[in-house]
Amino acid sequence: MARKFLYAIVVLLVLVAAAAFAYRFWGAQLLRQALIPSADIVALAPPGSYERADMWFARPDKPGNPALWVPEGYKPADKPRAAVFFVHPTSFLDRSAWNAPLDNAEANGRAELFLRGQASAFNSVGEVWAPRYRQATFGAFLTSQAKAQQALDFAYRDVAAAFDQFLKQTGGRPIVLAGHSQGSLHLTRLLAERIAGTPLAKRIVAAYVVGWPVSITADLPKLGLPACAAADQTGCILSWQSFGEPADPSLILDTFDASNGFTGLPRAKTPMICTNPITGKPNDNAPAEANLGALIQDKDLRNARIVKGGVPARCDGRGVLLIGGNPPDLGPYVLPGNNYHVFDYSLFWANVRADAERRLAAFKG
Repeated sequence: MARKFLYAIVVLLVLVAAAAFAYRFWGAQLLRQALIPSADIVALAPPGSYERADMWFARPDKPGNPALWVPEGYKPADKPRAAVFFVHPTSFLDRSAWNAPLDNAEANGRAELFLRGQASAFNSVGEVWAPRYRQATFGAFLTSQAKAQQALDFAYRDVAAAFDQFLKQTGGRPIVLAGHSQGSLHLTRLLAERIAGTPLAKRIVAAYVVGWPVSITADLPKLGLPACAAADQTGCILSWQSFGEPADPSLILDTFDASNGFTGLPRAKTPMICTNPITGKPNDNAPAEANLGALIQDKDLRNARIVKGGVPARCDGRGVLLIGGNPPDLGPYVLPGNNYHVFDYSLFWANVRADAERRLAAFKG
């Protein structure tokens, strides 16, 4: 499984590298032309029943569950105490449609890759549930067209339906919410629409809204949970976006600043949640020595390994997580602006794992 995992990483990172190369030389306009669908938006019927196992990438009874992958020296919990709802990031890059078909082999393969490298961090605390959903294509994030928002609405409807089934299956267990990028966007909407102000909020151990900006003033008041203020706090939100130095987050901030938050207020110039994933504290600074382990592939591409003490982290500015000027050699797979978005989880994999374990212990205690 490890070798398959690494080969999938190579495929994904080559795609990321190609996009970054094109951006550096031809700019955002080329990316828009290449990735924004020219097709009309297609109204999607409600999703199939999430009672069916084939509607999930990961769930406790599913053979070959990719979220159970672990590097050498780690193992999933024998008796998980919580239930984890994980929403994978964008894995559909096609411009032929605004939403991914559920049977798209390439998108599904990439999604399973993300679960191995990201959702696996949580398999020591809970049974991981990760739904298939008709995600919006990557190009939907490069345009302000109404079609793009419709595509995201369709994707969210699937996620919400999966979450309802997840709640039916997991009884009264503590819940860990986690996602990345588009998955985290849908998590924020779940928090605002399905969790805030309900008894369900009391079951949330933590919500890992990673790789998506959350405004402290324009978003957070409507999400029903506070930002995590301490390493052992429960019922709170963690969020970070990783950049090497020198960092240029303008590609993200320009789009973010042009939008309004869940409160209806403008997000422009507002501070964002920045949790240091090494310490679990907000707006914190941690040396590389405190990093319990980044998940890094071997150069011969035969395995993935944990590398300890290699990556520092500090929150800076409006809420960007800086990882220093000498991060691990990950090849030409970093997005413009020194953006390590693809590696938001893997750079801190062991610390995220320890963070979830610590917060669950506090929740149970």
